[in-house]
Amino acid sequence: MQSLTRPGSQAEQAGRLVLAGLVVVMLPALPFGNYLIYPFVILTTWFHEMGHGLTALATGQSFDRLMIYASGSGLAESRVAVDASRFTYAAIAAGGPLAPCVAGALLILASAHRRLWRPVLWLVAAAIAATVIIWVRSPVGYAVLPLVAACLALVAWRAGPGLTRFTLQFLGVLAAMSMLRDFHYLFTEQAVIDGRTVLSDTGQIASVTGLPHWLWATMILLVSAVMVGGALKYALAEKRLRPPTRKPPANVLQFRRD
Repeated sequence: MQSLTRPGSQAEQAGRLVLAGLVVVMLPALPFGNYLIYPFVILTTWFHEMGHGLTALATGQSFDRLMIYASGSGLAESRVAVDASRFTYAAIAAGGPLAPCVAGALLILASAHRRLWRPVLWLVAAAIAATVIIWVRSPVGYAVLPLVAACLALVAWRAGPGLTRFTLQFLGVLAAMSMLRDFHYLFTEQAVIDGRTVLSDTGQIASVTGLPHWLWATMILLVSAVMVGGALKYALAEKRLRPPTRKPPANVLQFRRD
């Protein structure tokens, strides 16, 4: 049977991304689906907490350790200077909820370029492994993250092009859609993490800016939507997917009859 879509076409690319989204949404509803998706839930927590930690480093502060708990929640512990500005505190708090969508957008962009598929998967696997050594300090992190890194490295090393691209798209969609999983947390001023009641990310931003947490949650959602939407628009651009026009050899004469 002849395929209804041309390989590499806009329809095929859209279909793959829709399939990745359906897998993310439907997998928890399948028997043992929660167990299958669990390593990737931990991965989205890793994206989130690394966003806090790397933002702390980018603003000149210290990133001490990363804790990931069995519930899928996490905590990035940073030391902030006593004379740090309000902007520093707000940026570190915002780095967490923005990080998964930034990562998702970049992975979706990378999935649009065949030459990047394997290098990006190798890079993600290496980054996970490195952070386990440097910052992760929890049993769940030690158990799950190296397994995820090993699986991504195996796909990058041995998998065919189709599975390699789909893995990249799956990770990108998973990271981008994790914002929906954290929707309630984003619009909550306080949260319970490891049995302790603490300010949520938007609650921390509100405490140093004086603006309500729901306003910051809305702004973070809008920024995330723009990033992911831009990445999808680029990945699915028909002009970019259209194969280049072949030029005839220089020694071939062309005649056109009007």
